[in-house]
Amino acid sequence: MITLIFYTTVGCHLCEHAELVLQEFAAQSGVPEFDLKEVDISADAHLVELYGIRIPVVKNSANEKEVGWPFGLEDIASLF
Repeated sequence: MITLIFYTTVGCHLCEHAELVLQEFAAQSGVPEFDLKEVDISADAHLVELYGIRIPVVKNSANEKEVGWPFGLEDIASLF
């Protein structure tokens, strides 16, 4: 199973919008099943450095492809 990592943090209003896009993608996509792992970047200084001004970001853990906000259904599909 493919794992998508959703980099986010508490209080991020853009992340709330991104979560809706991810839910819609899961409901409508024809891609194989995937697991969504939510990672709060505030718990890791390195992640804050990498993603602090870019969140929300979704990354495919298998192929390392990632998309940052703003993204839509097609952008998420491009990760596979």
